[in-house]
Amino acid sequence: MKVLFVGGTGTISSAISALAIEKGMELYLLNRGNNAAFVPESAKVITADINNEEEVLKSLEGLTFDVVADFIAFEPAHVERDYRLFKDRTKQYIFISSASAYQKPLSSPYITESTPLSNPYWKYSRNKIACEEFVMEKYRTEGFPVTIVRPSHTYGNTSVPVAIHGRKGSFSVLERIRKGKKVIVHGDGSSLWTVTYNKDFAKAFVGIMGNVHALGETYHITSDESLTWNQIYEIIGSALGVKPKMIHIPTDVLSLLSEGFYGGLTGDKANTVIFDNSKIKRAVPDFVATTRFDQGVRQAVDYIYRHEECRKEDPEFDAWCDKVIEIYEESIAKLPKYE
Repeated sequence: MKVLFVGGTGTISSAISALAIEKGMELYLLNRGNNAAFVPESAKVITADINNEEEVLKSLEGLTFDVVADFIAFEPAHVERDYRLFKDRTKQYIFISSASAYQKPLSSPYITESTPLSNPYWKYSRNKIACEEFVMEKYRTEGFPVTIVRPSHTYGNTSVPVAIHGRKGSFSVLERIRKGKKVIVHGDGSSLWTVTYNKDFAKAFVGIMGNVHALGETYHITSDESLTWNQIYEIIGSALGVKPKMIHIPTDVLSLLSEGFYGGLTGDKANTVIFDNSKIKRAVPDFVATTRFDQGVRQAVDYIYRHEECRKEDPEFDAWCDKVIEIYEESIAKLPKYE
């Protein structure tokens, strides 16, 4: 099978790239060459900027593929460009959407692929919905061979999944836990969340590549493990050998402090979600997520502390956490008691 990944070296796509090579696929990666360390040895790299359509057309001259998957399409303009580039070059185009596109607030925490798409809180999710609508319209009217995949919170060895972090990723949160500093957890930490190890995700994704039954279909891919956010932070702490000191701050308060938190919490992580993976398991009968979170996070923590490039300090976020926690605790202490 001859496949092209746009991107192919990110958290999700690097695991899929590695498995595609392992399965004997002829893999092409189209990207700007910024993450060479995550390119499988036998993959063919096309160095180009996907946003430069003329450059990409020249790079793809004479090439056709069984599968094209774009891992860095976030806005309608991106899938419109992909449609122009790939409509006559592939037998299957896979659009990577997001499980955050599902209805918020949820009418039921049990999510299937037929759960309505609506997220008034997060522009990122609304853009993904608009992308889905464009490619499905092209499927219905022109037979554009699209498959839509909706990942939820997927992680790999280079970072750990936390709810609140700064612009430089999760390492600053790891360090706060490791050093015994307080960490912010939204709400009371009891909402259920699903985290998926990228190598598990890859098994299902590769299983629908080239699958004629997947054309025109939508699948979310997650593990079947549901954890509270308190459990998630406790497990991360256990991997570090430290009991985390969690400070619970209402989601509504945190959402007022950052547009990103408003979207990422109110529009996503603060909602209890339980995914029904029956559909992807019917399409890929041998798919099962086998990496428990405690196992995956131990691997991630070990990898991060052995690879300096993963340890991106974020003093600005760290100082923000200290200040917010200080002011919040002082404010709570001043509230009158009701006797």
